Amino acid sequence: MDEVLEVLARKFAREPEELAHAAVFLNDLAEIIRPRRRVRALKDEADNRILECAVTAGADLIVTGDQAMLELGSFEGIQIISLRAYLD
Repeated sequence: MDEVLEVLARKFAREPEELAHAAVFLNDLAEIIRPRRRVRALKDEADNRILECAVTAGADLIVTGDQAMLELGSFEGIQIISLRAYLD
């Protein structure tokens, strides 16, 4: 959650009030996942945490704009695609 809000603030110049609304909205939708094991597939540790959560949750798909994750293409049977590919 922290990373999502930080990216919204940094990349999309969202105001604190907008971020608070986004946090409440996402919190209502989110399911808290506690990864069972550590992954070290990417240089960015935050990206590894996403992979860990996806594996633990049994995700089929990760939609991201992160280039390093997109270059993986998939991880343990989880397809990794861009938002554009997902919307198409």
